[in-house]
Amino acid sequence: MPEDERVPRGDRSGPATESPAGAGAEVPLEPFVTQTRRQRVRRTLEIIRANPTGRIALKVFVAVAGAIVVTIGLALIPLPGPGWLIVIGGLGIWAVEFLWAKRLLNFTRRHVQSWARWVREQSLLVRIVLGSVGLVFVAVVVWLSVRASLGIDLIARFMHYIATH
Repeated sequence: MPEDERVPRGDRSGPATESPAGAGAEVPLEPFVTQTRRQRVRRTLEIIRANPTGRIALKVFVAVAGAIVVTIGLALIPLPGPGWLIVIGGLGIWAVEFLWAKRLLNFTRRHVQSWARWVREQSLLVRIVLGSVGLVFVAVVVWLSVRASLGIDLIARFMHYIATH
């Protein structure tokens, strides 16, 4: 290949041509590649919403997917783990199509951030007390959930284990 036809290693646009933006400006071959993930998702949703059938299908899909995620999250709330986080994730799915969900998600985000900021500003003793209250709450919820759903009294079993060992 002659020296003047070679393309530098980092340049994938082919032989040098005059760009519409002026000399030296690079024009991406495919704008989709240079977009961020959020921009690609937004553009894809715009394309789907441009078609009446796509708009309805998207609304139904988002409603069903969000309902499934929220239902799973609600079922997991009594158990230790990310129940509330999963519910908020389902709300985020709904927020793609429903304005009420977007407003509720923003409200939740604001209040969780203000609570976290307040806790960070407290003394170590207050944070330890808050953490302990949270752990006791989770333990009581687990105990009640296991007792109600499986009929097993964890405290009685623990006391029996301590007495026999």
